[in-house]
Amino acid sequence: MVNKIRFRLRHITGVKRIKVGHAGTLDPMATGLLIICTGKFTKKLHEFQGLDKTYTGTLHLGKTTPSYDAETEPDHHYPIDHITNELLRKNTAQFIGDIEQIPPMYSAIKVDGKRLYKAARKGQTVERKPRNVRIDNFELTRIELPDVDFSVTCSKGTYIRSLAYDFGKAVDSGAYLTALCRTRIGDFKLEDAWDLEELIEMLESIMPKKDEEETS
Repeated sequence: MVNKIRFRLRHITGVKRIKVGHAGTLDPMATGLLIICTGKFTKKLHEFQGLDKTYTGTLHLGKTTPSYDAETEPDHHYPIDHITNELLRKNTAQFIGDIEQIPPMYSAIKVDGKRLYKAARKGQTVERKPRNVRIDNFELTRIELPDVDFSVTCSKGTYIRSLAYDFGKAVDSGAYLTALCRTRIGDFKLEDAWDLEELIEMLESIMPKKDEEETS
């Protein structure tokens, strides 16, 4: 996203050095809101990164994967016959508030200077230290076993994949993430965001191109 926007801005304006940055990546299979800053606003990236976020998604019960999501194939299977709607809703409470999470092996966190996902792709497991995060809301919005839809509002640094994995263990089963969408970052909402192609069309329509400026 950053590279595409930077390329188009360079083409539109003729300016070779344009600062463009993002305020927090999404997992490869995730969708949703991404804050992009340009120029002087890139100085606000750190501020935006620290804002609370809201996600919606789906977890699949009865299986786990090495990446905690659908990017890798299931490696373990667990029973779900004992799982009821009441059991699921009862166990959301233990994940609300200040909690500790162990990041998934398939993550960009560095341990001893090396990205965890690089070790994971080699079949290696590295000891990870728990991280303190905060979850303000964890609500189950649809239960159709083995799939469960949810909504989460959380602090910076929260891994929703780890939440899905830990929730599966909490109900004496397993779970992995099959869908994830970031719907809010602070006061910024997905419903107000630009689609990438629409954004580029808008920029091209309101910003004079380099050759037009030179002839005007």
